[in-house]
Amino acid sequence: MSSVREKSVAKLQTTYVHQQEYAEIASARKKKLLIRRMSLFLVFSVVISYFVISGFISQTSNLEAKLAQKKQLTQELAQLKKKQEILKEDIVKLNDDDYMAKLARKEYFFSDKNEIIFSIPD
Repeated sequence: MSSVREKSVAKLQTTYVHQQEYAEIASARKKKLLIRRMSLFLVFSVVISYFVISGFISQTSNLEAKLAQKKQLTQELAQLKKKQEILKEDIVKLNDDDYMAKLARKEYFFSDKNEIIFSIPD
């Protein structure tokens, strides 16, 4: 039992054996083609997934940037609206003759009749 004996078995040369050999070869080819198709499908799906995910990430970052810009512009718009309201009030005041006279006396040192202006330095 310690010695391994090699058995030599002769193959039968019948049509059934030939058909079985061809069937084994054909199934091996089909299996090989299936593996190739599946690996090719895997490669394409990985490539497509990469492009989809990278596009999603870039769109997300663009959206975040746009939202931050929108927030900043909204704040700027609120400030400009406040400034516009102040300027509208100034326009209404400047149409008033009493306010214009008071402003002219204050800024340009104009005086009314019998009025003396004293300029005090800051």
